[in-house]
Amino acid sequence: MKASPAGRPREAGRERRRQNGGGMRIGQLSERTGVPTRMLRYYEEQDLLHPERADNGYRQYPESAVYRVQQIRGLLDSGLTTEIIRRILPFLDRTDAIHLDPQCLTPELAGLLEAEAARIQQRVECLSRNRDAIHAYLAAVRALRG
Repeated sequence: MKASPAGRPREAGRERRRQNGGGMRIGQLSERTGVPTRMLRYYEEQDLLHPERADNGYRQYPESAVYRVQQIRGLLDSGLTTEIIRRILPFLDRTDAIHLDPQCLTPELAGLLEAEAARIQQRVECLSRNRDAIHAYLAAVRALRG
């Protein structure tokens, strides 16, 4: 049996990877996505992420989890709630768009999305007012220094 560069038998390394599932552990996913491990556990509690468990009990994430976490972050950053994200996440195939099959859009989900769109619109208007106030303040200060 050949030894690995670290001096351990290669077969032992393969067995360890099999037992551990061969996927990423939570710390690796955190490093790759910039999302703290605590937040990744929260996503799991909210039924947004579904890691496998290795024989040793550690969470194991597939490569696709990197993309999934990026989707979740983008949707949360846009102001969507975890409840809405949980409902639409199975139908997303890109981080920049929501593609729901028309059959998946129930009246309840449509109502949630309409309410969320209205809430986001209110936030946009508030942010626009704040932006305008900041610009007005900066202009007034610059005019005084002028």
